[in-house]
Amino acid sequence: MKTLRLRPGKERSLLRRHPWIFESAIAKGGGDSGETVRVESHEGQFLAWAAYSPSSRIRARVWSFDEAQRIDAPFFIAACARSIIARARFDVQSDGVRLVHGESDGLPGLIVDRYGDTLVAQFTSAGTERWKDVIADALLRETGLAKLYERSDASVRTLEGLEPATGWLRGGPTGVGGDSEGPPLELAIHEHQWRLTLNIAEGHKTGFYLDQRDSRKRFADYAQRLGFKHVLNCFCYTGGFSVAALAGMRAAGAAADGHVTSIDSSGPALERARAHVALNGFDLNRASFMDADVNASLRQFLKEGQRFDAIVLDPPKFAPTAAHADRAARAYKDINRLALQLLTPGGVLFTFSCSGGISADLFHKIVASAGADAGVDGYILERLGGAPDHPMTLEFPEGEYLKGLVVMRKS
Repeated sequence: MKTLRLRPGKERSLLRRHPWIFESAIAKGGGDSGETVRVESHEGQFLAWAAYSPSSRIRARVWSFDEAQRIDAPFFIAACARSIIARARFDVQSDGVRLVHGESDGLPGLIVDRYGDTLVAQFTSAGTERWKDVIADALLRETGLAKLYERSDASVRTLEGLEPATGWLRGGPTGVGGDSEGPPLELAIHEHQWRLTLNIAEGHKTGFYLDQRDSRKRFADYAQRLGFKHVLNCFCYTGGFSVAALAGMRAAGAAADGHVTSIDSSGPALERARAHVALNGFDLNRASFMDADVNASLRQFLKEGQRFDAIVLDPPKFAPTAAHADRAARAYKDINRLALQLLTPGGVLFTFSCSGGISADLFHKIVASAGADAGVDGYILERLGGAPDHPMTLEFPEGEYLKGLVVMRKS
């Protein structure tokens, strides 16, 4: 077994059971890509078994802190089973659910989402890449399903020295050369009382943003309780928050004169958003879709004197790491300043950051600074995060990548 020996004092995070080992912490040792290595303190004390990645700044990711643990096929079978069993205890109101959430489930670099009878997996670390076949078989055995699609095309794979990989891992085309048509890539799921669609080969992440499931429901609840009539959904993607707004309006009896404006820079995403509105039985005359830049649109709305009862800001990842935080903070501040100015008194802002480099505390400060620049004060009604099947654990706070605030503008 190959060994990593850490520099003096660099064992502290592992003693707290944090699963990452950075290149700068290593005094000597190494291994092949994805190989399991023994990690020791500078004094030779066992710390962990970890998957080695010769290309990444995160040089090793921990599989286990138990010296007696064997990292073999039964280890991964048991880890997948524990993660899937845990989901049965979570409150997930959908047949689209995250079954494995990387480090939070003890499987660094593995993301697995279930959409009905189909699994979609991302293998984003050298370690999970090495054990891919074992993990794929374990996932199908534990779920009783037959179809597993791979979406290992996230940019983080390049940091691991891995090429992108997509396609059917299990249950794909059959016949000579695999030339049959294969299972559908277009799928539909139920989320709360809505029906939504996705394409597992083309959609963002594994095809859909499951992490915002409960925030969409909260938005519908606010729309119903407060009777929103003019809603703006920015960076709307395929319109989940737009559907939620219309559902809340209808429940409040405001559907006849309510309107939702959805903005995104992706034409195909907007077409799917439009289809989602129709699929859920809402009047398309009460929805408009703008293929446009969000910042420029917000500024134009201000010039025109438009105002909204509620605004959703769910932008893409502005700061993938802490090194990008300063630039990202300016971008977050700008859109939040404009949105707060566009709210009617008593209006509600649902604002989010999915950037790992922006902490919840920093995001709060950014939104507060945006309010100060806008000359707007507001009540923070709620803090939001990822749905429960995207858990943060006590030992891995970095799992809290999605942060949200519900702000009501003061009158």
